[in-house]
Amino acid sequence: MIDWDVAVSTGVRWVRPGPQVSLSEAKAVVVELHDLAATVAEPVQRVTGMFSAEEAGQIAVVDRPGWIRANIDGFRVVLDPLVEHLREQGRVPDAGSVVATVGSRVTGVQAGLILAYLAGRVLGQYELFLPPDPAAPEDAAPAGRLTLVAPNIVMVERELRVDPHDFRRWVCLHEETHRTQFTAVSWLRGYVQQQMTEFLLASELDPATILNRMRAAADAVAGAVRGNGHAESLIEAMQTPRQREILDRLSCVMTLVEGHGDYVMDAVGPEVVPTVADIRARFNARRTSAGRVEQAIRRILGIDLKMKQYAQGSRFVQTVVREAGMDVFNRVWTSPETLPTKEELADPHLWLARVGDGGGALAAGG
Repeated sequence: MIDWDVAVSTGVRWVRPGPQVSLSEAKAVVVELHDLAATVAEPVQRVTGMFSAEEAGQIAVVDRPGWIRANIDGFRVVLDPLVEHLREQGRVPDAGSVVATVGSRVTGVQAGLILAYLAGRVLGQYELFLPPDPAAPEDAAPAGRLTLVAPNIVMVERELRVDPHDFRRWVCLHEETHRTQFTAVSWLRGYVQQQMTEFLLASELDPATILNRMRAAADAVAGAVRGNGHAESLIEAMQTPRQREILDRLSCVMTLVEGHGDYVMDAVGPEVVPTVADIRARFNARRTSAGRVEQAIRRILGIDLKMKQYAQGSRFVQTVVREAGMDVFNRVWTSPETLPTKEELADPHLWLARVGDGGGALAAGG
């Protein structure tokens, strides 16, 4: 379905260059990010009360092409088994056929162009899905990796005119929180992967359906650029009813983990990041200052949805911790049944009434 080699070559070819830095400055940034990523685990543990099952996780500091290649690797881990499953069901053309070859190249170009756009904006991420390590034991737990995109971090800290060392530590705190979430909570990685698998398997690959949904997406793009009406994201435009149901569940858990990461970035306080209040104020202002065309692209690619997840998830965590304490909030990690629903994310008191009032505090990772 996707020619990954074409996706990589397209993304690398079209990604914009990063900010101008000297070789010595670039090396210093890479070294500092590695050091910070290795040292922020303690303040994350102190704020969250959660402890990672990994004593020392993988850390990668990459440039923009490196981020593209890393994400392609993750996509292949998730999608290749699904494509093979669909092919066995006769829902995709046989590999090597003209239709499959042409179609995979087209989708490869599309994927590469989207990644080229995103590669200039992502500061970091915790990569859940990595190719198996051939040197690891067969029964080894799935590995993740904390990845930081050095040129983007430098670009944003310059734009915001904030203390670069504080900003780098602040970004590392967010990604380390994700590493802690997915390694301290034993079921979380599998749950997210299951929802993603179900979402992809629920797609309608009928050409007429796909064409209609692509037209809806094109109309959404045109409306967003003109500033007319509400443009739905590309994901929304391509969904089946079954996928909408699954995406609601997936959105809830991602809103929680993203908001939790944002909460921790600020909750560590000025003893860890002295200029944290200034950084947050300027960063939030930057999030809302994009031009109309940029806003349209964000909306279509679902980036606006991610920003809303940060805000709503952070408000949920703040409210629960303020009113009931971190131990009660950590009951959220007990099982999929204790995750907040869409309604509870909007009104945390509903979650507190359902999960937070009964019994003693439950340990994360249950």
